[in-house]
Amino acid sequence: MRTPRIHTPEPLAPGEHTLTGNGAHHAGTVLRMNAGDRVVLFNGDGLDYPAQILEAGRKRLTVRIESPHDPGTESPLAITLGQVISRGERMDYAIQKATEMGVTAIQPLDSARCEVRLNPERERKRLKNWQQVAVSAAEQCGRARIPVIHAPLRLNDWLAACDQEARLVLHHEGQATGRQAVTPASIALLIGPEGGLNEDELSAAANAGFAPLALGPRVLRTETAPVAAIGLCQWLWGDFQSGSKETSE
Repeated sequence: MRTPRIHTPEPLAPGEHTLTGNGAHHAGTVLRMNAGDRVVLFNGDGLDYPAQILEAGRKRLTVRIESPHDPGTESPLAITLGQVISRGERMDYAIQKATEMGVTAIQPLDSARCEVRLNPERERKRLKNWQQVAVSAAEQCGRARIPVIHAPLRLNDWLAACDQEARLVLHHEGQATGRQAVTPASIALLIGPEGGLNEDELSAAANAGFAPLALGPRVLRTETAPVAAIGLCQWLWGDFQSGSKETSE
């Protein structure tokens, strides 16, 4: 049986430790764990902290933490996903799968054809939800780091600030990419809304150094495109390359 992984925002170190909040509730109430059970804790610092439960309650979890280790689940390629915000579960799906695929950061974007308009309160709630989606995905897939999810930005503001070594914008009229002579250390991926980016936005992306990329002859949904694009980048330059260790459930 796979040892459950629990995220906590608290500092972690070897020795006895008491957790409260969502992590403790999940272990004690959802997973119904008991004293003596094994668990792996992580707080986003890149390390896994194996632990044994000493006492489990509905809102408190007391554990004995052992020596931490690097689980080796981070990609050598730093990928920033610029994703135009989509409705409800579509955006959650994109964030969940991007986390599983190993992105470093996710930048929600607003564009001309974006169908979602967020007031400050809704933006705060959506951002909190997206962060929890990423945490849950990291727990499931074995990552000890959680992608940074930034507050939404206007597309042009993000383009002006992009400084990644390689930059690609998904566009069905672009070209397929291939291996480069020099492997980039960082990459920015721009994914448009369901209606696509308009001509002015594509021109702005090109002026910011984004090369158009097509992923086959079919038009992909906005939540499907990042999964395919990230997979391609990981295969070309990241940890999907031949010889890399891969696991699946």
